[in-house]
Amino acid sequence: MAEAKTLPAESGPLTGGKLILAAILIGMGNFLVVLDTTIANVSIPHIAGSLGVSVSEATWVITSYAVAEAITVPLTGWLSRRFGAQKVFTSSYIAFGILSLLCGLSGTLGVLIGGRVLLGLAGGTIIPLSQTLLLRIFPPEKASIAMIIWAMTTTVAPIAGPILGGIISDNIGWEWIFFINIPIALGGGIGLLYLFRGQLEELVKARIDIVGLVLMIVWVGALQIMLDEGRNHDWFAATEIRTLAIIAAIGFIAFLIWELTDRHPIVNLRVFRHRGFVAASLTYSVAFGAFFATVVLIPLWLQQNMGYTATWAGYATGIMGIFAVLSSPVIGQFAEKIDARLIVSIGVLGLGLISVWRMGFTPDMTFWQMAWPMLATGPFLMMFFIPVTGLCMASVDPEEQADAAGISNFMRTVAGAFAASISQTGWGNATRENQAELVGAMSQGQATLDTMQAQGMSPDMATTMLSGVVEYQSTMLATLNMFAAIALCFVVAAVLIWLAPKPKGPLDMSGGH
Repeated sequence: MAEAKTLPAESGPLTGGKLILAAILIGMGNFLVVLDTTIANVSIPHIAGSLGVSVSEATWVITSYAVAEAITVPLTGWLSRRFGAQKVFTSSYIAFGILSLLCGLSGTLGVLIGGRVLLGLAGGTIIPLSQTLLLRIFPPEKASIAMIIWAMTTTVAPIAGPILGGIISDNIGWEWIFFINIPIALGGGIGLLYLFRGQLEELVKARIDIVGLVLMIVWVGALQIMLDEGRNHDWFAATEIRTLAIIAAIGFIAFLIWELTDRHPIVNLRVFRHRGFVAASLTYSVAFGAFFATVVLIPLWLQQNMGYTATWAGYATGIMGIFAVLSSPVIGQFAEKIDARLIVSIGVLGLGLISVWRMGFTPDMTFWQMAWPMLATGPFLMMFFIPVTGLCMASVDPEEQADAAGISNFMRTVAGAFAASISQTGWGNATRENQAELVGAMSQGQATLDTMQAQGMSPDMATTMLSGVVEYQSTMLATLNMFAAIALCFVVAAVLIWLAPKPKGPLDMSGGH
C-alpha cells in the first residue's frame, strides 16, 4: 500500500528577493543540463585527440549522456512523489556539479563515458522538475512568468552549446566544457537547499516498480542508441541497428502493457487520458523536432558548404536567442489573455514560413542574408514554446503535473533525437540523389572539361574542379529540400494543436496553489 506523508511547513511561500533568486537558480539548473546536450558536439575532435581514440569512438560521449538522460526524464513523477520534488531537484543539481568534475578529470574514454552516464542520470530529473518547481514557487497569477523562464532556458541553451563548446575547446581545453558547470551547479544546489527550508511537500511511500523500471531502461536505451548510431551504420542495413529496433519495439509494447495494468506504475501513463495533454504534447514533439532539425542542419551546412568555422556557425545559429529573450515577456502576457491554441498555431506556422524563406537561400548569400531568418525565428519560437508547455501542464490534474512534465519532456527529447538522425540521413541521401540527377543532366560535361583543359588545366584538375562544383550544388539543393520537409512538419504541428479542447479562460498552470 502507498502511504502519503506531508512534511511539516516551517516557512511560507517564497516572496520578493528570495522568489527571484530561487527562480534564477532553478532556471540555471535547467540551462546547464540542456546546454550539456550540445556543448560536447563540437568538442569531439579535441576529446578524441586528447584521449587517443577515434572520433567515432568519442561520439559515445554524446550518446551515453543522451541515453541516460532519456531514461531518467520519465521517472521524474515517481521520484518526486517518493522523495519530494525539491529534494530530488537539489540533490540532482549538486550531483551534476560533482559529476562534471569527474568528467573533466577523466584520463580515459571509459571513465569519461561512465561520468557522462552518471551526469545524464542526474540531469534527467532537472529538466522536468525545473518546470514543476517554477510553477510551484510563483503565485497562480504569475504562472506565465515561470513558463517564460523555463522556455527561455530550454530553447537558448542548445543554441549556446556549440558556441561555448567551440570557444572553450579551441582556446582553453575540452575539460573546461565540464568544469564550467561546477560552481554554478554546486552554488545553485546549495542555494536552493537554503531557500527551500521548511517548504511543504507531500510524499508517497510507494513500492518501486522494478519490472517497469527494467523494461523502460531496455527500450529507451535501445531506441536512443539506435537513433544516435543508426546514421553511422547505414541504418537497417546493419544487423546491430535491426537488433536494437526489435529490442526497442518489443520492450516498448511490454512496458505499455505492464505500466497500464500495474497498481503503482513507475511512469503514470494515465495522463494520456486528457485530450488536451495528448494534443499539446504531440504538437510539442513534432514542432520541437522540426526546430531541432534546423538547429542541427544549418551549422553543418554552413561549415561543410559555406566555409564557416565552427565558432561562426555557432554565432549564426545563436543569434535567434536575441529576439526570443526580448519578446518573451510580451508573449507571456498574451498567453494569459488569448486562446493558447491560437498563439501556438501562429507561432508554429511562423516557424514554417521561415523555413519556406530559407528555401530561397543561395550559395553566394552573405552572413546577414542568412542571419535575418534566424533573428525572426526567436519571437515565433517563444509563441510556440511558452503556451504549449503551459497547455501540457494545465491539461492534467494538479497532482499529475510532475508526471506530465516528465512525459512531455521525454517525448520532446526523443523527438529531438529522431529529428537529428533523420535530418542528417535525409540530407546525405538528398545530396547523393541530386548529384546523380545533376550528372545525368550535364549534356555538355565533356565540352566543359575540354574548355577547362584548353585554359591550361590538367585533366585531373579539371575533373576535380567540375566534380567539386557538382557536389557543392548538390549539397545546396539537398539543404533546400530539407527546409521544405521541415516546413511541412511545422504545418502538421500547427494543425495538431487544434485537437486540444478550448481552454476555459487563461491557462491555469499553478498546479494546485
